[in-house]
Amino acid sequence: MYLNIVFLPFLGSFIGGFFGRFLGPHGSAIVTTSCIGSACLMSLVAFFEVALSGCPCYIKIAPWIDSELFNVPWGFLFDSLTVVMLVVVTFISTLVHLYSTEYMSHDPHLPRFMSYLSLFTAFMLVLVTGDNYMQMFLGWEGIGLSSYLLINFWFTRLQANKAAIKAMIINRIGDFGLALGIFMIYIFFQSMEYSSVFAMVPFFAEQQVCFLSLNFNLLNVVGVLLFIGAVGKSAQLGLHTWLPDAMEGPTPVSALIHAATLVTAGVFLMARSSPLLEYANGALSIITIFGGMTAFFAATTGLLQNDLKRVIAYSTCSQLGYMVFACGVSNYAVGVFHLANHAFFKALLFLSAGSVIHGVSDEQDMRKMGGLRRLLPFTYAMMLIGSLSLMGMPFLTGFYSKDVILEVAYAKYTIPGHFAYWLGTFAAFFTAFYSMRLAFLTFLSEPNGYRPVITNAHDSPIRMALPLAILAVPSIFIGFIARDAIIGLGSDFWSNAIFVHPKNLNSIDAEFIPHSMKLLPVGLSITGAASACVLYSYKSHSLYDLKMSEYGKKLYTFLNRKWFFDKVYNEHIAQKMLFFGYHISYKTIDRGIIEIFGPMGLSTAVTKQANLMRELQTGYIYHYAFFIFLGTGVLIGLSFLDNSLLSLIDYRIICLLVATAFASKQIKISS
Repeated sequence: MYLNIVFLPFLGSFIGGFFGRFLGPHGSAIVTTSCIGSACLMSLVAFFEVALSGCPCYIKIAPWIDSELFNVPWGFLFDSLTVVMLVVVTFISTLVHLYSTEYMSHDPHLPRFMSYLSLFTAFMLVLVTGDNYMQMFLGWEGIGLSSYLLINFWFTRLQANKAAIKAMIINRIGDFGLALGIFMIYIFFQSMEYSSVFAMVPFFAEQQVCFLSLNFNLLNVVGVLLFIGAVGKSAQLGLHTWLPDAMEGPTPVSALIHAATLVTAGVFLMARSSPLLEYANGALSIITIFGGMTAFFAATTGLLQNDLKRVIAYSTCSQLGYMVFACGVSNYAVGVFHLANHAFFKALLFLSAGSVIHGVSDEQDMRKMGGLRRLLPFTYAMMLIGSLSLMGMPFLTGFYSKDVILEVAYAKYTIPGHFAYWLGTFAAFFTAFYSMRLAFLTFLSEPNGYRPVITNAHDSPIRMALPLAILAVPSIFIGFIARDAIIGLGSDFWSNAIFVHPKNLNSIDAEFIPHSMKLLPVGLSITGAASACVLYSYKSHSLYDLKMSEYGKKLYTFLNRKWFFDKVYNEHIAQKMLFFGYHISYKTIDRGIIEIFGPMGLSTAVTKQANLMRELQTGYIYHYAFFIFLGTGVLIGLSFLDNSLLSLIDYRIICLLVATAFASKQIKISS
């Protein structure tokens, strides 16, 4: 059963991809959805056996790489962390498959799309079930490949091409850091299996390593390198620019990438590597700071975006910041709990956005919508549930994990912890503001779209509405139901899957922080939502005046243009690298130095020298007499040299050169 969870999605992808033209769109959809649905049911059984019954499962299949001391087997580890990820990934993926059968029903390439979705899910399952870093890296690269294929699914669109290439290249940067971290783990630990590496970590706590000509603590270096991999996949500040552009793919792809698969891989990596990170305090501080900055940056950027899907994409980036700094303050369980909760309401938000786009003739600009609450009542209800849960409104799913993250960050009583707390608290205000702004511009304001679009707007058919209704239930209740089991004090839910060093435990401290610090995030969330309602309902003229003021224009441009990250990257980094690659690397080195000193340069030099020697054959006897006397003088001079020098000279070569010169001249004359 455990292996079928991993291999059924591969089987569905294979059948849908290679036999899709024989099965047809409906046949491919049935096969792929059935395989993923079966894997989801098995994941629920595995969750009961492993997490609830406390029976982790460890499966070794066969050797994979066996070279001298480098041994990597095909192994699968099913512990509490793995089965939580399995349930989240397969549950969301099943609903996305079902949703796609209707959303993409008019696309002629539906079998290929369903095959890519199943492949994406399958590689994510390989990533979370592997029992060593190499197998995890295989799944890591697999989801990168699958995301490229899915973002670029409509490959005739230039923007889709650019977005897919951008996602692939930026993820290469993060993957390079992850690869370096894995190499360093093998060099020092002589193993890549989690069990062996984590058992040896305490013995390397004081180990120093020379990295970039400087001495650092080994575990800090490895922790930072692993985090660089997470920065690329989980779109943390610096390598986040691919995430909003990934919206160019179909909406079901956005839901799968942002809710359950690609972006959660980095958070899973940090939770899985918790025994290593717990001894790397420097790396944990860096993780905390980057997570807090990402949460704040993405929340402010989402304030003034006008594309419906792009606003939700920046909310994903912001929520990933919360998960990351939860791991940075050594509360991996809370981070993974928020990951699971976020998966449900973010999938609900994206699929609801797809329902809106589907209903208004593929329009994505919120400024051209409005008044849809009467035309799309079901979608409006679902979007509102997802938005309220995203804001962290009390008693909804997001509240039970988001507020705990902020509490444990404050209870850390360190500079990075308080830094993350305050940025995360202000991010909560901005999150509530842009979530309510999205709901108002799309559903509550007066209609702003074209008359034919508004009059033909329609709610979702059953195959799109059913996944929304199913996702609404966990978006409301799962946080309350699972809270005590997953993050409750004294709970043995995680067993040995997550390790927290005793000196880093602060769950109890979080219970005794000032009440004002506990209530502040909720208060700011409610304030943000209320202010958005008031401003967009009654103060729209004031907002326009503010936007058109001198400072308002600058602030609007700064936030709407995403803090100018893309501009800086394109103009000051990418352009200079392309200039170097063409003018220096290609034209100067490849076509210059290498050609000069390589075979082409050598053959050119020989040809030039041969042509020069041919010019010596003039046909005048006094020229030949001069060369004869010159050659005789040289030979007489050489005869007086030491025997050791004479041994280096072969007279036959000299005779051959003279004979060749005269022969070439005779050939030229005769021709």
